[in-house]
Amino acid sequence: MEPSSLPTEVILTHPHQSLGKVQLDWTPQPGSYLDLQGQTYAVLERRHRYQLKAGRYCLHKIALYVQSAQRPVERSQLQGRWIVGDANCRFNARSELIRCAVNPDGPCGNCRYYEAIEGINGR
Repeated sequence: MEPSSLPTEVILTHPHQSLGKVQLDWTPQPGSYLDLQGQTYAVLERRHRYQLKAGRYCLHKIALYVQSAQRPVERSQLQGRWIVGDANCRFNARSELIRCAVNPDGPCGNCRYYEAIEGINGR
């Protein structure tokens, strides 16, 4: 059975609660964003559950663990993947989920902690 044909349970990590089961036409990976019931959620983890049927394990259930999020306006591409914030800053976390340690809520523009990485053009 294809993962996209199974209902996927969406679980909010904090506070821990189920947001319901949805039928998705794509397979969200951790770091991607999911719009559900007018809210945007960041996908943190995807778990597959299997069931033994006729001597074979078959994909039975999919669960997505998410956190409430705003789609980041500031994004940079780094080594073929999108990260939040300005990749030229020394403090950037190089992550799809977290901008940086000193200014996690951003924005990067006009941040007083901004330090350009040597050898890379600053802003």
